[in-house]
Amino acid sequence: MKTINVVTLGCSKNVVDSEHLMAQAAAAGYRVNFDSNSTRAKIVVINTCGFINDAKQESIDTILSFAAARSAGRIERLFVMGCLSERYADELREAIPEVDEFFGVRTFEGVLKALEVERKAELETERVLTTPRHYAYLKIAEGCDRRCGYCAIPLIRGGHVSVPIETLVKEAEWLASQGVKELMVIAQDTTFYGIDLYGKRKLAELLKALCRVDGIEWIRLHYAYPASFPRDVIEVMRDEPKICKYLDIPLQHISDNQLRSMKRSIDKAGTVKLIADLRAAIPDLAIRTTMLVGYPGETDADFAELKEFVKEAKFERLGVFTYSAEEGTYSADCLADDVPESVKQARADELMELQSAISYGCNERRVGRTERVIVDGCVDGRWIARSQYDSPEVDTEIEIITTKRLRKGAFYDVRIVEADEYDLTAELI
Repeated sequence: MKTINVVTLGCSKNVVDSEHLMAQAAAAGYRVNFDSNSTRAKIVVINTCGFINDAKQESIDTILSFAAARSAGRIERLFVMGCLSERYADELREAIPEVDEFFGVRTFEGVLKALEVERKAELETERVLTTPRHYAYLKIAEGCDRRCGYCAIPLIRGGHVSVPIETLVKEAEWLASQGVKELMVIAQDTTFYGIDLYGKRKLAELLKALCRVDGIEWIRLHYAYPASFPRDVIEVMRDEPKICKYLDIPLQHISDNQLRSMKRSIDKAGTVKLIADLRAAIPDLAIRTTMLVGYPGETDADFAELKEFVKEAKFERLGVFTYSAEEGTYSADCLADDVPESVKQARADELMELQSAISYGCNERRVGRTERVIVDGCVDGRWIARSQYDSPEVDTEIEIITTKRLRKGAFYDVRIVEADEYDLTAELI
């Protein structure tokens, strides 16, 4: 059998793209490896990220590593796809001629043709899962219609294109048949789902349909956009027991000056009201958000306002990025990158230090509670699990104290007995 190694870099949306590609390749007779540094597979496909500078550099370093293997004859063919090659295909072809071909994000058919694979329509909702078997990502849309001042995603992936509800339900059913119990619903903007297909937002209806899929027990919502947040989604999250009390909603900033310049389509008052409405409707909701510091024009006063907001909002999960100019975006083309790198990093560090204390307080309040958790695996003899309030790889892990052998992907009731800033310890009940 021919062997192919698919290396996926970047976000969970890339993970889903690679998994669909591997399903088609496997059906055509390939033995499929994924995310391996080994050169035993003679054909390598690298799915790249081109979102921010660090991700670009990781993609380039990975390409160069396999290009060297190609030159040395350790692999026979090398293909590159995804966001980086969508933006910089011409430059990459000139700089790295060892790559057989570069493909963008909308050339799935081209990748298959290069692999001599005939696409099978009946496999549209099937994948080769690269996540642990008990959870998977469900990408409900491609691209984005927003034009945030700092973001290159619309330039790379184009406008928002929703996947029909019936297709997504079929894919969820297939995932459930493979043992998946937890779905992470993802898109560049999940709250915009459906408007291109149905003339109005249909995320709430989609979530209800996914709740009816047998075998799926948790559904987790990622990458919601705060402007014009659909109120019926709040009701579904409140009422449907399968919907995790968890929301990933990147806010980026709170200063009206910064929000206006970032073209976020929402102001401070609207943001504060949305958070209050979410908390009132779903009192035990865990909110994950991200903030962007060092954006052009961010003053000391803007940052102080952001710090005060984070103190008051007490987000259960918060990440911080420093601004980097992305060519072709409004901020790169029209604004001066006037915040020194040292100031950007100092602000990020200060915000994360503040969040560390908030996170500890949130976790400490969980001590003594009984929670239902799903076991992700055993690491160095320790059983590691998550609650509905925690998404894999990015959020709090719970170490379960027990002498019993647990089952990966199974649910258990535990009592939280100890907390630190980012992790918890629990006893099996």
